[in-house]
Amino acid sequence: IVISFMASVYKIVFAGPVGSGETRAVKTLSDIDVVSTEAVATDDVKNLKHQTTVAMDYGVMNLANGDKVRLYGTPGQERFDFMWDILSENALGLVLLLDGSSPDPIGDLHAYVNAFKKIIDSTVVVVGITHTEDNLDRDNAVRSAVSNALKSLNLPATVLSVDARERADMVLVMKTLLYSIDPLYQSE
Repeated sequence: IVISFMASVYKIVFAGPVGSGETRAVKTLSDIDVVSTEAVATDDVKNLKHQTTVAMDYGVMNLANGDKVRLYGTPGQERFDFMWDILSENALGLVLLLDGSSPDPIGDLHAYVNAFKKIIDSTVVVVGITHTEDNLDRDNAVRSAVSNALKSLNLPATVLSVDARERADMVLVMKTLLYSIDPLYQSE
């Protein structure tokens, strides 16, 4: 008798404003070459960066137990918001990345919480604050402000300071998300 078990496949969505690190996070975590829809920025985004995501980023993270996590990065520009709903469909959770060095990270938080309300109401969200690794005071202030804003919205979410380029930081985000979904989650 041969018994085989199918590995589970999960879907996680990464969202946030332009430049907050969604593409980098997917690339950092993925165990395959990332499918990316980067295009040359032609609007105000070109002042922030040369290329921007116009549809999605896609990668896969292989877990030690054989399960796979499909990683979907959304475009940050609101003009591509039709992709947000498409990519969020059937997602297990949401990683919301906020650029802590932006002029208004709390405004960004409110905009993305409203835009992703449907997925947030039905799943779990973890918030990652990026671009503050060189400014501890700014990092603490933004993290505290975001935590307070989430409490005022009655939205339970873990807030972490992360560098989307660092695998250890992004693995912590994933573990936090998975543990929030299932407290019995055991990483190996």
